[in-house]
Amino acid sequence: MTITFQRQGKSYSADLSKPLSLAIPLRDGAENPNCFWAPMPEFSPVIAGDFIGSTAKGGPVNFFNVRFNPHGNGTHTECVGHISTEPYKLNECLLRQHFFAKVISIYPIKQDDGDRIITKEKIAEFCTANECEALIIRTLPNDDLKKRTNWSGVNPPYIHHEALQYLAEIAVEHLLLDLPSVDREEDGGKLLGHHAFWQYPENTRHTSTITEMIYVDNEIKDGYYLLNLQTTALDLDASPSKPVLFSLL
Repeated sequence: MTITFQRQGKSYSADLSKPLSLAIPLRDGAENPNCFWAPMPEFSPVIAGDFIGSTAKGGPVNFFNVRFNPHGNGTHTECVGHISTEPYKLNECLLRQHFFAKVISIYPIKQDDGDRIITKEKIAEFCTANECEALIIRTLPNDDLKKRTNWSGVNPPYIHHEALQYLAEIAVEHLLLDLPSVDREEDGGKLLGHHAFWQYPENTRHTSTITEMIYVDNEIKDGYYLLNLQTTALDLDASPSKPVLFSLL
């Protein structure tokens, strides 16, 4: 199935029959990407009297409780409500689901203090004003270890706040990356990158989102795509999400 759409006076087509998922499936236990010391996800069958919600244990149906942290367990999308004093909810902020997107691949640059960061200058090499609505950053080197990395306490790479300010200035509305956070793991609660991207509180970008802990397979080439950003209907600032790309023809 192919659809055609217009952007900035140009016509594009996307093949909807070949989705490319960027989401890492959330599993029971430790085989998940995890960060900020969040408990690992737990899936457990409901037990009520003689009833057990597990066909593997003799029950008539599978009927599981799920315990997880949207920010700490797996691929998730968040809105400005993550840092705001106002109760912004993702369902209210993410008003559209399809976006003109660009995938780029970047090596974080090691600093004298050992931090590995993505700089404004590096992003500016790949992305210019009004070029895309969504930017997807694949950090290098890239392998499927990202699907099960426990990032807690290891000071993962992050994006410099000046780079995030730049993304806001060039009208990138949705940022997706394969790291646990745009900010440094421990920064004293400043969250400079989050504030810069959402322009909070001076000029808040209410409909912009950040999606973290994706995985961009090496078979997905750098370039332009149509992005479908799927989330659950949770009344929170964040949700598990399933970003899906479609190649442009």
